[in-house]
Order: sequence, then structure tokens, then C-alpha cells
Amino acid sequence: MKVKICGLKTKEAVDTAVTNGADFIGFVFAKSKRKILPELVREITADVPSEVKKVGVFVSPSLEEVERIIEIAGLDIVQIHGKQLDKKPSVPLISAISVNGDLSETIISESTADYVLFDAPPQQYAGGNGETFDWEQLTREKLGEKKVFIAGGLTIENVQQAKAVFAPYAVDVSSGVETNGEKDLEKISAFLKKAKGDI
Repeated sequence: MKVKICGLKTKEAVDTAVTNGADFIGFVFAKSKRKILPELVREITADVPSEVKKVGVFVSPSLEEVERIIEIAGLDIVQIHGKQLDKKPSVPLISAISVNGDLSETIISESTADYVLFDAPPQQYAGGNGETFDWEQLTREKLGEKKVFIAGGLTIENVQQAKAVFAPYAVDVSSGVETNGEKDLEKISAFLKKAKGDI
């Protein structure tokens, strides 16, 4: 199972994630307390190996905005919450779906994205709110053959349970590796060990 550490803002956090085996590192370009400038992302990821994919997180963006930030930040993948793009971007796409009420198989099967990410319903921000969604609403059968990311309220304590319930392609954590709203290097390291291991 792959792991994405999202909402990174410092080189120390990036380096900790990469050193401890993160497969994806996420940067938020939407309105958020974790928002970062694309120029800074390029700077703090300059020595990140190519096998670790840099993901840009957007909410209802225009294709023009997405392509501009892909270029400046050097993104490998984009993750879109809210209104999806009319055309596919120049890099692979993660489409974020809020699990709220009736989640039909149609929503999942009709997505043309390269990956589908399931998250808790938006609150102040579209993601990174530290809330889990109702896991019973999302059965393994509904997921089909899609490469699925599970997000929303994941922590060191529940990530193995999420792995057992969904057998996802990847898990995605942001607030679960923070202390007082800032990335905690020890928690990043511990989460990666827990998610990657069978403990």
C-alpha cells in the first residue's frame, strides 16, 4: 500500500516524509491554513527523488491555473476537490469524492480520473479537517477496479484498520500527522512506519 503525506509546507517535513518512505507528497494550492506558493514547493522539493510523486491539491480550479502551477511547482499529479476540470490536465489526475449520504457506484465508475480519492464531507476547507467519513457507506465492491486513495481523519491508530477495510491503492494523511496545526516530524515518521508495516 502506498502512502501520501499531504499539506507539507517545509523542507524538513518533505525530507522526513521522503526519508521514511512516502510515495506521494502533497501541497495545497487552495484556500487552507496549509496553502503554499508554487515557487516554494519547487524550492523545497528540489532534491526529492523522481519515484516520490509531487501532488498539487486544488478546489474547483480552472485548467489554466492548474497548468500554470504544474509548471512552476514541478508537479507530477494533481488532486481536484469540488468542481472537476472540463478537460484532463497534462499530468495524472486524482478526483476527490466526498462520502456523504448515498454514494452510488455510478459516481465511481463514471470518473475518468486516473485515481479516485474518498474523503470526509468538506467543512471549513475541502479536505484536511481530521474527520473520518462513514466507512460503512463505501464497500469494497463499489470501488471496482479504480486505484483508490482513502483520506479523512486517518491517524497512526486507525490506518491499519483502513487498510483492512478498503485494501486501498493508497492512504492519504494530513491533520493526523500534525501537532497544534503544524506538521510533526515524529508523527510523519511513525505514520509511515505503521501504514507500511503489518503492525
